[in-house]
Amino acid sequence: MTKHPLTQRGADQLRSELKRLKGEDRPRVVKAIAEARAHGDLKENAEYHAAKEQQGFIEGRIKEIEHKLSHAQIIDVTAHKASGKVVFGATVHLSDEDTGDEVVYQLVGEDEADIRSGRISIGSPIARALIGKEEGDVAEVQAPGGTRSYEIMGIEYV
Repeated sequence: MTKHPLTQRGADQLRSELKRLKGEDRPRVVKAIAEARAHGDLKENAEYHAAKEQQGFIEGRIKEIEHKLSHAQIIDVTAHKASGKVVFGATVHLSDEDTGDEVVYQLVGEDEADIRSGRISIGSPIARALIGKEEGDVAEVQAPGGTRSYEIMGIEYV
């Protein structure tokens, strides 16, 4: 069985969503289905069909989250002794050597990646180029627009 890396924060977010789905959303949609059934003929009852569709979505998402959590290898980067190297979960401060622009990325699991929030997937080209590097090193990244060079300005384990 393959384990997929997940940060502690990502696991907590998934658990929170699962709790909400099971404790709030599922009971709400079950109640909506019961109310729609009380209206009579189910063949032409749009409320019933909408509630059943919502129920299917909720149950599918619950199964998906449970599967992700059961196959996750939760890594708490704050407890990891990385000794100054870029590892999964690290927050890396980079300087683009061509433009001088500075960016900050946290290397996270695929399910947690959100470029707008500065979280990139461990499987992304930039993350693969950064793994194992130290502060001051230069990472060459093969991007669709050509090779980009980033200097590692700092590494945090938060």
